[in-house]
Amino acid sequence: MNSEKAYDEVAAFIAANNPRGVIAFQPSDESKDRVADLISREKTEGLPHDEKSELDHYMMTEHLMRLAKARWPERA
Repeated sequence: MNSEKAYDEVAAFIAANNPRGVIAFQPSDESKDRVADLISREKTEGLPHDEKSELDHYMMTEHLMRLAKARWPERA
Protein backbone atom coordinates (compact mmCIF):
# COMPACT_ATOMS: atom_id res chain seq x y z
CA MET A 1 0.00 0.00 0.00
CA ASN A 2 1.45 3.38 -0.93
CA SER A 3 1.24 6.35 1.43
CA GLU A 4 -1.30 8.25 -0.66
CA LYS A 5 -3.71 5.32 -0.39
CA ALA A 6 -3.22 5.22 3.39
CA TYR A 7 -3.84 8.97 3.66
CA ASP A 8 -6.93 8.63 1.49
CA GLU A 9 -8.36 5.91 3.75
CA VAL A 10 -7.85 8.03 6.86
CA ALA A 11 -9.37 11.07 5.14
CA ALA A 12 -12.38 9.00 4.09
CA PHE A 13 -12.87 7.82 7.66
CA ILE A 14 -12.71 11.38 9.01
CA ALA A 15 -15.11 12.70 6.37
CA ALA A 16 -17.58 9.84 6.81
CA ASN A 17 -17.88 10.34 10.54
CA ASN A 18 -18.60 14.05 10.56
CA PRO A 19 -18.59 15.59 7.07
CA ARG A 20 -20.11 18.91 8.14
CA GLY A 21 -17.63 19.22 10.99
CA VAL A 22 -14.74 18.52 8.63
CA ILE A 23 -15.88 21.21 6.21
CA ALA A 24 -16.38 23.73 9.02
CA PHE A 25 -13.07 23.02 10.73
CA GLN A 26 -10.56 25.85 10.86
CA PRO A 27 -7.40 25.82 12.96
CA SER A 28 -7.16 28.41 15.71
CA ASP A 29 -5.39 31.71 15.08
CA GLU A 30 -2.72 30.53 17.52
CA SER A 31 -2.08 27.41 15.41
CA LYS A 32 -2.04 29.41 12.19
CA ASP A 33 0.46 31.85 13.70
CA ARG A 34 2.67 29.01 14.94
CA VAL A 35 2.74 27.33 11.54
CA ALA A 36 3.45 30.63 9.79
CA ASP A 37 6.33 31.26 12.19
CA LEU A 38 7.77 27.78 11.65
CA ILE A 39 7.54 28.12 7.86
CA SER A 40 9.15 31.55 7.91
CA ARG A 41 12.01 30.44 10.14
CA GLU A 42 12.51 27.25 8.13
CA LYS A 43 13.00 29.35 4.99
CA THR A 44 15.29 31.93 6.57
CA GLU A 45 17.34 30.28 9.28
CA GLY A 46 16.38 26.63 9.45
CA LEU A 47 14.72 24.81 12.31
CA PRO A 48 16.03 22.55 15.04
CA HIS A 49 14.97 18.92 14.70
CA ASP A 50 12.05 19.16 17.14
CA GLU A 51 10.50 22.15 15.39
CA LYS A 52 11.07 20.62 11.94
CA SER A 53 9.23 17.53 13.19
CA GLU A 54 6.43 19.74 14.54
CA LEU A 55 6.11 21.50 11.17
CA ASP A 56 6.10 18.18 9.34
CA HIS A 57 3.24 16.99 11.55
CA TYR A 58 1.24 20.16 10.91
CA MET A 59 1.75 19.72 7.17
CA MET A 60 0.70 16.06 7.29
CA THR A 61 -2.41 16.96 9.28
CA GLU A 62 -3.29 19.73 6.83
CA HIS A 63 -2.92 17.25 3.96
CA LEU A 64 -5.29 14.82 5.68
CA MET A 65 -7.87 17.54 6.29
CA ARG A 66 -7.69 18.67 2.65
CA LEU A 67 -8.26 15.10 1.51
CA ALA A 68 -11.20 14.75 3.90
CA LYS A 69 -12.71 18.05 2.73
CA ALA A 70 -12.30 16.97 -0.88
CA ARG A 71 -14.58 14.01 -0.12
CA TRP A 72 -17.52 16.29 0.79
CA PRO A 73 -19.35 15.80 -2.56
CA GLU A 74 -19.38 12.04 -1.92
CA ARG A 75 -21.25 12.63 1.37
CA ALA A 76 -23.69 15.28 0.18
